[in-house]
Amino acid sequence: MPGNLPPETAGFIGREAELADLEGLLEERRLVTLTGVGGVGKTRLALRAATRLSRSRPRGMRPHGIRSHGLWSHGIWWVELSPLRDPALLTTTVAHALGLADHAAHRPDEELCAWMADKTLLLVLDTCEHMVAEVRHLTGELLQSAPGLTVLTTSRERLDSPGETVLEVRPLPCEGPDSEALALFRASALAASPQSSPLFADPAGARTAAEVCRRLDGIPLALELAGARMRLWSLEQMAQRLGARFEVLCGPRAALPPRHQTMRTAIGWSHELCEPVERLLWARLSVFSGDFDVAAARAVCSGGPLPAARVERVLEGLVAKSVVRRSEERGAGARYRMLDTIREFGHDWLAELDEVRTVADRHAHWYAALSGAAERGWLGPGQVDWYRRMSAEHAQLRTALEHLLGTDPPAALEMAGGLWFFWFSCGHVHEGRAVLERALGGAPPAGAARAQALWALGLTMLAQGDMEAARRVGADCAREAALLGEPERQLRAAYLCAVSVLMPGDPVEALALAGPGARAAHGGPTSGAGWLLCRLATAFALYDLGRFEEAAQEARGLREACAELGERWLRAYADYVLALAALGLSQHGEAARHVRAMLSGKRLLGDRFGIALGLDLLAAAVAALGDGELAARLLGTGHAWWRTVGRPQMGSPALTALRDLGERQARAAIGDAAYETAFRGGAAAPTG
Repeated sequence: MPGNLPPETAGFIGREAELADLEGLLEERRLVTLTGVGGVGKTRLALRAATRLSRSRPRGMRPHGIRSHGLWSHGIWWVELSPLRDPALLTTTVAHALGLADHAAHRPDEELCAWMADKTLLLVLDTCEHMVAEVRHLTGELLQSAPGLTVLTTSRERLDSPGETVLEVRPLPCEGPDSEALALFRASALAASPQSSPLFADPAGARTAAEVCRRLDGIPLALELAGARMRLWSLEQMAQRLGARFEVLCGPRAALPPRHQTMRTAIGWSHELCEPVERLLWARLSVFSGDFDVAAARAVCSGGPLPAARVERVLEGLVAKSVVRRSEERGAGARYRMLDTIREFGHDWLAELDEVRTVADRHAHWYAALSGAAERGWLGPGQVDWYRRMSAEHAQLRTALEHLLGTDPPAALEMAGGLWFFWFSCGHVHEGRAVLERALGGAPPAGAARAQALWALGLTMLAQGDMEAARRVGADCAREAALLGEPERQLRAAYLCAVSVLMPGDPVEALALAGPGARAAHGGPTSGAGWLLCRLATAFALYDLGRFEEAAQEARGLREACAELGERWLRAYADYVLALAALGLSQHGEAARHVRAMLSGKRLLGDRFGIALGLDLLAAAVAALGDGELAARLLGTGHAWWRTVGRPQMGSPALTALRDLGERQARAAIGDAAYETAFRGGAAAPTG
């Protein structure tokens, strides 16, 4: 089944009744919310249920005529909202989790509703309490637009949406020698200290362990934090220290609901039992949203009594105490994160230390520096690695930009403009445009950073098909570049202007703006983004003019330049133009070879727009070779990919004509009925 469910973490015990109730509700209801105190296990329950449902068989028809979960044919999709701080990015975050690229100029919620209208899927929105109103509005829009949609949310409070069914997640039962709370506490203790097993087998030890579970109200996170201390203490010491902690802290917090009080007290107890440098690192780590790596922790959190050389060791100490969780990302090393409840406690402590602004500044400037390094390396052999790393750091980039927009507008402008490749090439067009417009709104009226941000803004407009706006911004970029006297910036502006007239159908003007004569007039490095992009625009313009051999020559030159640099994103587009030119010269086998190379490169970089383009072109090539059935399937798959982009063929007459050519040839080869069957089969293929 399609989807993006994260792997389950260790520590799920019992809850069979709740799972059965939740699965039953998801079969019958379209909006279900899991509520409960922080740390009670809402996320784990949702993930366990979603994982089980993804593996189960269909069980009949739902009341509104949609097949139940076993035929959620478009998958089960998980959207983690915990790292999201800006409610305006909610729709974009959901769309990105679903694998949609935001290339259309329409509002993101309109695009998402349109894409989802004919889908049958389960959407899980995890951790919604910090943007309840926005989640309520979005889910209402989606459920109205998509009859096959079911939504499961987790939140500390209900959404109060029409038709919402609320299921409260309660603490684990504590009564009896085989209680679920005791089982979780035992599992956590044994993970921390395997030699503690005999303590639980002894009747007196079992009674003491049960008392610990009762004092912690059966709250899973509190039980895990307590279990992690078993590497140092006996059960009796645990019970005594826990009892003393509650006697000291419960009184002043009597205004809190009992379970909130228990959770807060348990976290505070764990905090007191940490070493001073562990408490300091805990507080400073609270500035991270989502997960992070050890290099970022070292750069952001060191200082004073915590030197950089000790950060990794102290971090591992917090992992051992279950304060921080570690996961191994394939090919990317270890990454770390804190649960929301623990991070909130740490942030309160950071405020007590009066370090919130200082550490947030360090965080923002670390990720601004990382963005600069990524921009410098983007056109080189590390491009795929940079794509993966910056995608993994997306939540941190957002947090850093938001902080800089409020505290250091010039730095925000520089960072937003430097991320042009992330917005334009990595599928974050709507978000990039919004950030760049905000940054430019508070920017100085001139300068290199402004020129860079303007160019990046123009790229997002091109990617959305907003050619009129891109043309205006391109003219502004050209003026800024002329004032700065920098050839590379002039070439970048020329690319904007050229593509903004090429896509609507004026290759002659595009060639005049970006062709060899214009490049020679501007000068500049032949390895810069501006020069390479102008070569690409030139190759496309020559193809549109029917000058296929010249287009192939320009594309070969671009491909060689990219290969020398170790670059993949532009190189794949050079392969695309080589395929176009070969098709124009009736070299259909050669065209198919080039476009397959192009698709290989685009898949490495997750370029949905490029994949959609390539599938249309491959369909035209194989149709010309006589394989109408494969062409129809490719066109169907291409149609599905275009829907994830937002605007089929970007409204380009040339791209539309190419796609239509493939369809005519495929229909002629196999007939309309066979074409429709094959097309539908291709359209049903997953796009992830």
